Order: sequence, then structure tokens, then C-alpha cells
Amino acid sequence: MTSMNTGSQAVYSTLGLQTIRCVLGGATQRLQAAGIDSARLDAEVLMCHALQVKKSHLYVNLDEHLEDSARHRFIDFLIRRLRREPVAYITARQEFWSLDLLVTPVVLIPRPETERLVEISLEGAGAFHRDLPLRILDIGTGSGAIAITLAKELPRAQVLATDISAAALEIARHNAARHRVADRIQFRASNLFDSIREREFHLIVSNPPYVESGDLAVLAPEVSRWEPRIALDAGLDGLNYYRGIVARGFRHLLPGGALIVEIGATMARAVGELMIVVGNYTPPLVYQDYGRKDRVIVAYAASPNFA
Repeated sequence: MTSMNTGSQAVYSTLGLQTIRCVLGGATQRLQAAGIDSARLDAEVLMCHALQVKKSHLYVNLDEHLEDSARHRFIDFLIRRLRREPVAYITARQEFWSLDLLVTPVVLIPRPETERLVEISLEGAGAFHRDLPLRILDIGTGSGAIAITLAKELPRAQVLATDISAAALEIARHNAARHRVADRIQFRASNLFDSIREREFHLIVSNPPYVESGDLAVLAPEVSRWEPRIALDAGLDGLNYYRGIVARGFRHLLPGGALIVEIGATMARAVGELMIVVGNYTPPLVYQDYGRKDRVIVAYAASPNFA
């Protein structure tokens, strides 16, 4: 086991030989004292990870004594969480669209809100003839969450997924292989469209960085300290990546093809104006997430005779 500082020793001393229920209770109190709102849930997830069991097993064995090896693993995980490391990085797992994905600190942790982008993308795909082999471009794929989900849901789709980070692409390849869609997703290193020569995509989808540089320091420590800055920082106004995607995206879309991007909750007007100024799209449509916040904006590539 790793060496411990005084704070770590305190955690070990207060979570001694106890039942699972008692250890969870003590861990929850410590997490709450550290200002972590999801304290009980986090403690349970970390305990399941330490025991390598599902929650259903955990709940029916709460009064069992925790073996030393599992207790040591759990307390190590707890100490990491007290340092505000995200649970997903501790467990190296995150669920997205009911898919279990590998995540590490080289990729952004997929958020539930991004599932809304997948929903809108699936609706957009439905506008094309079902016999067509859909061609989809995912810009900034990260863990591969969006590309893999679309490939799973659209069995005839061929997806090109790009990222500027070679390390992120390795994680995405692993996830694609794990979910048996690697044969229909091509992964490529690219800064936006720099390495993209292909044209005539039916859909271009992206969850780009959209945090203003000045706001990074006030994000939750789980984000500001642990998640990759390259996946968050979008310049002074948060629009750097939207400018590049919008200005060049229409050149890679079929007429009537859809550009579908996730946005920050206050960015709909600014991103929509970028689309209008470029002038090669139909008027943009804004979709809210289930928290009633603006979350996805869609514009279609104008046909040649579009006025």
C-alpha cells in the first residue's frame, strides 16, 4: 500500500474493522465534511469498486464485516475522493447512454446532458433514407462516447471520430472495441477539420470545449483540478471552437446535412449568430436539455438554391 500522510492515517484509524454499513457511514460523514454533495452515493460507488460487486450485492450485505484487503482499497479510494478526484477517474468508468466507458484523466468525463445531443442526432439521422450508409463526423471525440453511441444506435452508420489528443484517441479506440463498433468508426488525430479531407457527411456532431478561460478557476475542483484543460478552455469568450466548426463545417456536409453541437446554457444566441453570419446554413434551432437549459443547437447545410 502507498505511504500515508497524517490525514490519511486519520482516515484509516477511524474506519477500522467494522461492518460495511459502518464504514459507509463514516466515509459519508467525511465526504460531507469536505463539502461533497453526493457523499453517500460516492461512498457506495467506491465501496462497490473496492469489493468488485454491484450495488444490489452491496445492499444485501451491509452488515457483513469488511475484509482487510477490501477495506484498504476502499480507504485509498476515499482518500483520493477527499482530494476531490472525480469518482469516474477513481473507478476508471463512466456510464453514458447505458454504455460502460473507460475514462481516465486524459479525457473529459461524459455528462448526462450530452445524451441530449445524441437524441437530437438520432432524430437528424432519421431524416435520411434508412437504406443509406450514413456518414457521421464527430469532432473532439474524447472518450468516444458520442461516436460509439451513434454507431450502436445506427447499425448502418460509418463514423469518423477525431481528436487533437492522441491519448484521448487511444481511450476512444478501447471503448469502441469494447462495445464492438470499432469496425465502423475510424479514429483520426485532427485539430477541428485540419486533417479532414472527406466531404458529404450527413451529420457533423461535436461537444467542443466551451468554458471561458476566465471561468476555469471557479469551476468545481473536480473539474478545474482534474479534467483536461484542453477539453474545457475555449478562449476569452468561450467561442473559439464554435468559430472554427461553424466556419468550415458546411464544406463537409451534404446539402441538407446537419451540424449538431452542444452548447453552454447561455451560449445559444452567440453560437446561432455565428451560423447566421456564415450564411451557408438554414436558421439554427435550439434544443433544451431536461433541466430546461439550452443545450444543443442545430443548423442544416443550405442547398445550392437556398435563399
